[in-house]
Parts: sequence; structure tokens; C-alpha cells
Amino acid sequence: MRAARRAAAALAALLMALTAGCGAGTGDAGASPEAVSENEQPSAAPDSQETSGEESSEMKINVQIGEYTFTAALADNAAARAFAELMSDGALTLSLSDYGGFEKVGPIGAELPADNRRMTTESGDIVLYSGDQLVLFYGSNTWSYTPLARIDGLSGWAEALGAGDVDVTFSPAQ
Repeated sequence: MRAARRAAAALAALLMALTAGCGAGTGDAGASPEAVSENEQPSAAPDSQETSGEESSEMKINVQIGEYTFTAALADNAAARAFAELMSDGALTLSLSDYGGFEKVGPIGAELPADNRRMTTESGDIVLYSGDQLVLFYGSNTWSYTPLARIDGLSGWAEALGAGDVDVTFSPAQ
């Protein structure tokens, strides 16, 4: 009798573990193609470094949205260095559109070296999508991106991005 109870408890624990992630990361109905489809299995929860990219305290940029200015740490990869190079002659302003209720996305105007990997983004992540699209996250999504940067402090981030389209100016930090 005891063995049967232990087996039943183990089976119940296994079933709970297997179903715990069901529906996680699927986003809203009608979410963007970047959102995980119902047929895809999200990867195991990444550690914080995978979530925000390989940050480098050496390379910083300013991100200005209206009256708000944020500092971001650039990732340590070829795409982030190429993105910084776009700012070498001065500030870079991009027009970004709201997409899916969790991100702002728009063309960079140049093809950057992509090194996509499946990741779960967080608010404050700045990533490269499809080699020539910049995405700012104020929500979360799981997809294949190349990390570019991570906002240092998120106070005011969601308010700055607001609803609808925004113009965002990127410049080297002084």
C-alpha cells in the first residue's frame, strides 16, 4: 500500500512539473510573429545574463525618448559594436512602432551582424531582429534575437515608451 502511494505521489509530481510551463510565453491572442506559437516549446528559463545579453560596463549609450533619457550598457558582441559605430558621427534617431503591446520596433537603416539565439527578453532589453530591426522591450517575449543593450535603470521606462509610435535617439554616453 505504501509503495502504491509513493508511486502515485511521484506520478502526480511529474505531471505537475510537465504541465507547469503550459501556456507560458505564448503572449496574447493575435500576438506578433515574434511571440512563441502554441506549437513551440519555450526553452528553459535562461539565467539573467542570457536574458539581457552579455553586458559590458565599458560601452554605454544614452537612449532618449521625449524628455526621458536613459543609459544602457551595450552587449559585448559584433552587432552591439556595429550599432555603436552607427553613432560615431553623432546621434542616431529611429522611429519605432508599437507591436504586440510589449515592444517598440523599427528599421535601423543598416544591416548589422546578427548572432541570433533563443532568449526571453525583459523590459529594458534592446535587441536586433532580422539583422536590420531594432526592438525595445517594455514587456517580455521569447524568440531568437541578437542582444544589443540593456537599460541600466527602468524608472520611467514604460511611461517614456507610452502608447503608439515613438522617436528614439541613441548617442554615445559621455
